[in-house]
Amino acid sequence: MNTLQAIIVEDEETSREILKNYLTKYCPNVKLVGEAGNVEEALVLIRNNELDLVFLDVEMPYGNAFDLLEKVGNRLFETVFITAYDQYAIDALNAHASYYLLKPISIDKLIEAVDYVFKIKEKENNLQHSVLRLVNKKITGKITIPQQSGFEVLEIENILYCQADDNYTKIFLKDSKKLVSKTLKYFEGMLSDKGFARVHKSYLVNVNSIKEYRKGKGGSVVLITGKEIMVSPSRKKELLAFFR
Repeated sequence: MNTLQAIIVEDEETSREILKNYLTKYCPNVKLVGEAGNVEEALVLIRNNELDLVFLDVEMPYGNAFDLLEKVGNRLFETVFITAYDQYAIDALNAHASYYLLKPISIDKLIEAVDYVFKIKEKENNLQHSVLRLVNKKITGKITIPQQSGFEVLEIENILYCQADDNYTKIFLKDSKKLVSKTLKYFEGMLSDKGFARVHKSYLVNVNSIKEYRKGKGGSVVLITGKEIMVSPSRKKELLAFFR
């Protein structure tokens, strides 16, 4: 991957020109394919281009950034929010923005944002066109789970994934399922250094059991059993780091 296909969505022409100049001068790996001054113009560009990145002003005429993302629905591109008002930071986080920049834009922060997105998209695209190869070696070992009569020993390599169920956790093995009176966070602490990734607030996955990654806002993983699990956007970078 050499460049990020990007658009700017910003209603102020002066602000658009400043950002375009910064990107041209300091971010040569960004290829701008269009710009929009409102939600409707932005929707046309998004639907007619395969985008990697959208620079998105929060406040626009006839709608805002959050209205736009709601209309887009599931998206394959990353977003960098740009605004003069820091009260939108939490909303941007909830909308799974990759980065949040305040006006006037800091060149260093802009470069940092672009580099962050580039690394994510590069890894994501590489995984789409190659066999998944783990960075980590195969992990072996055992854990114990409590039972009324004592405890049971499980081979870690036999665990496919764990799913939260309130204060319980369902452990899905290659040939069976266990319900344990421990939280998912408990098992995350036990397994996070043994080849398991918390891909979602409700799922902890054995990365050795992943056979496919599908792109999306967060994307999803398909396990060797065919089970598909959604990946939270905030967890995507952590998951992709397991693969080369």
